[in-house]
Amino acid sequence: MNHLLPNPPALLAVPEWITPLLLLVTLAAFKLLRDGKQAAEAAAGVARLFFAAAVILAGGVMLAGPMRLELAAWGPAKLAFLVDPLSALMLLLVSFLGLVVTRYAINYLEGDPGQATFSRWLVMTIASVLLLVLSSNLLLFTVAWIATSLSLHQLLTFYRNRPAAVIAARKKFIISRLADVCMIAALVLVWHGHGTWEFHELFANPASSHAGLVAGLLVAAAMLKSAQFPFHSWLPDTMETPTPVSALMHAGIINAGGFLIVRLSPLVTQSPLALNTLALLGAFTALFASVIMMTQTSIKKSLAWSTVAQMGFMMLQCGLGAFALAVLHIVAHSLYKAHAFLSSGSVVNLTKSAWTPVGRPATHPLVVLGSLGVAIAIGGSLSVAFGLHLMNDPGQLLLMGVFVMAMAHLLWTLWSSSLRKRLILRGLGLVGVASVVCFTLHAGFQAMLVGSVSAYAPPRGVVEHGVMILVALLFLAVLVFQSQLPAWAARPAFARLYVHASNGFYLDTLFTWLCERLMKPVNLVGPSRLPKP
Repeated sequence: MNHLLPNPPALLAVPEWITPLLLLVTLAAFKLLRDGKQAAEAAAGVARLFFAAAVILAGGVMLAGPMRLELAAWGPAKLAFLVDPLSALMLLLVSFLGLVVTRYAINYLEGDPGQATFSRWLVMTIASVLLLVLSSNLLLFTVAWIATSLSLHQLLTFYRNRPAAVIAARKKFIISRLADVCMIAALVLVWHGHGTWEFHELFANPASSHAGLVAGLLVAAAMLKSAQFPFHSWLPDTMETPTPVSALMHAGIINAGGFLIVRLSPLVTQSPLALNTLALLGAFTALFASVIMMTQTSIKKSLAWSTVAQMGFMMLQCGLGAFALAVLHIVAHSLYKAHAFLSSGSVVNLTKSAWTPVGRPATHPLVVLGSLGVAIAIGGSLSVAFGLHLMNDPGQLLLMGVFVMAMAHLLWTLWSSSLRKRLILRGLGLVGVASVVCFTLHAGFQAMLVGSVSAYAPPRGVVEHGVMILVALLFLAVLVFQSQLPAWAARPAFARLYVHASNGFYLDTLFTWLCERLMKPVNLVGPSRLPKP
């Protein structure tokens, strides 16, 4: 059942002079961003203003509740901001990431002749994402959606003398334009079916004659934006950009598809077929990318495939109706991935220490069963303690099963080499703490977002149960594959699979070939910027 959002947010009157003032501030900011390091420092100053505004708006939501700020209106087109717990949380996250990235870029690109241009487009990209988060209607959301992609394209092609960077940016450009077409088509259908684009009016009555098609278009746009299979190959190829761009893209912008599903959840939940498709393809993307990630030798490539896998799992959560859990996933993944890219040198050592040694013998089946049994006991106990009725909700049951598999793998990693008392207690402690923190955060996000997202329970039909079973078997297969990796490493068949997986099963090669046929060859003539070593 789809529980619709409560009463619309309070409308706050905004003085008419606010809009021209914002335009003047924007023009002044762009005028400052014109000279190397000074431009980078000005960009960091603008990011500080963004973060300060996010803190103020979040405080206003805590004290006064959700609000809607209407700055200007031109008929049905309105420049209005929706500030509720969801947008306030994402506003804090994006502005914080923007603050960190702009500060990092000051020294990273110091001396580069294109630093001023980079700073200008970096601020433009961050501002577009913030506008996306704050949009109170579908028209403004679509405009910000397109602006984010176009400004990001300028950052991806910053080093125009790098063929790999240009080709990757062009692949991203093609896929983004497909996502834009889906959003514009949904925009037209929503107006035809509802006569409005305002979110609070749409959420109050989401049903329409085009509801199923609108939900399908929104899901397609989200999958294209968030690098879901088979539209994923561009993301691992965008590593030729400066590191601040990688951090911003993998920690922030890539989450736009997930935010689209969460924000428009009352519209998306009108079509169980669209959600089932999202769940199934999201699960396949997560597992497909995780297998490829284990074969990468480049730390940045590994992190990029990790992002694809994480986005797939987030889409699985959205497809199962766990929207609050998806938001928690967005926040946790964004903070982790920004830190990983900005400190990729130390991540190399952490990644090496996380690998299972190739020479380790296969674990005794009793250890595997014991790890799984302990994880089931801990997960089941906490589900009862937090009041989860797993048997009444197949989506929650599936997510609990995936969580149990993850905890079982953690225990297996610790216990497979030795069953000393110290390692047994350490494993139990780690799994217990991780489980309690995860369940507590999930409960907190559900309570915080209760008025911002739909509470959706997937239907319990034959198709839905079939999707759940298939997804569970896929996760179990990858868990077995990962646990048996040391034992299978010397087999010829595994060696061949390893080579194919390390090349992404050649889907990227195919898409690159198609991209070269659709667009002009890469032109390396133009302003040459010396890349930072």
